Amino acid sequence: MQKYRYILLCLLAIGMLVTGFQCSSADITSAKLYIQQKNTDKAIESLKREISKNPKSDEGYFLLGVLFAEKEIFDTMLVNFDKSLEISKKFEKDIKSQKLATWGSLFNKGVAFYQKANKTQDVDSGMTYFQKSAESFEMATTIQPDSPNTYKYLAYVYLSMGRYEEAIAPLNTLIKLDDSPEGYRFIGEIYYEQGQKMKDKFETSKDPADQTEAQLKFEQAVEILEKGKTKYPNDPEILLYLSNAYIAAGKTDIALSAFKEGVTKEPTNKLYRYNYGVLLLGVDDFQGAEQQFLKALEIDPEYINADYNLAITYVKWGTKMAKDAETAGKEDPEVKVKYNQAIPYFEKYLAVKPDDAAAWELLGKVYSVLGRLEDATKAFEKADANRK
Repeated sequence: MQKYRYILLCLLAIGMLVTGFQCSSADITSAKLYIQQKNTDKAIESLKREISKNPKSDEGYFLLGVLFAEKEIFDTMLVNFDKSLEISKKFEKDIKSQKLATWGSLFNKGVAFYQKANKTQDVDSGMTYFQKSAESFEMATTIQPDSPNTYKYLAYVYLSMGRYEEAIAPLNTLIKLDDSPEGYRFIGEIYYEQGQKMKDKFETSKDPADQTEAQLKFEQAVEILEKGKTKYPNDPEILLYLSNAYIAAGKTDIALSAFKEGVTKEPTNKLYRYNYGVLLLGVDDFQGAEQQFLKALEIDPEYINADYNLAITYVKWGTKMAKDAETAGKEDPEVKVKYNQAIPYFEKYLAVKPDDAAAWELLGKVYSVLGRLEDATKAFEKADANRK
């Protein structure tokens, strides 16, 4: 329906050009004849003569705007529309219709190029399509600056191209226009990933400036994700990145307190249970993490992220027990108990996510420790196959 609406709007605009208005000047009349003849360049020449003779020609500027839209010179289209509106509001409704039609065409082109980029196997061709998509959406935001979807897709394109810093501006606009959860999620993710890169760089450079920059990015991630959590307290990605950002920023105590409070207020909220469990696992509180993941699975038995992290909890718990026993110069039979507890949760997770090479690898190591060498070999083969 929207497609046909755009076509109708365009036909209405062309109809007005052909029928004309009363008391038109000779140059306006000539321009309309040239438009009928589809001679755009001659029509533009006539209209430029018109506005040079009559700088207050609202119709002249309006028609120029329409013709430059046809030629896809959109900046000039906007300039002429603005000049027409400065002179009078006579063509305001027609200008709005033309802008809407132009925005629709650019938006559809942007989506088409974005889809082509994602489907193509050639990297260079994909980047070319992404660039064309970005250009279409960028111009669309200029023509209709109050359309949330345009900013959302523009941000998706920037993210696909690896232009993460540039994606922040349209995402912020998306938040202002639509208070969209995607805005909070993606900005938080961008800041978090930037912080991780600076943290990794610091490990090599040992430059305090890199460490300071990493901390700044983590704190920016916390700030935007806290706002997102206030608006969308049950968004799983916002909660996950917030818990990660808290830890990375050295705010583990704040994170534990915040998610513990969430669990207390909403004990049947699996997301709060899960994220609180992730935080407890991060500080090696294995018993606490186990309790939260089990509660999350009690609420939703198909919550495979909780299955996976419960398996990780048992593996890390068993590894800690093994190290403690080695330090004490003795064996602890509970080590194998913990490893055995991990297996059904790994298997349940991998039944749903069979292409997770890292999970197969870890399961293979667990089988090896338990002496189940045939099972270990099969798991390692699965890991290798999925990496390929």
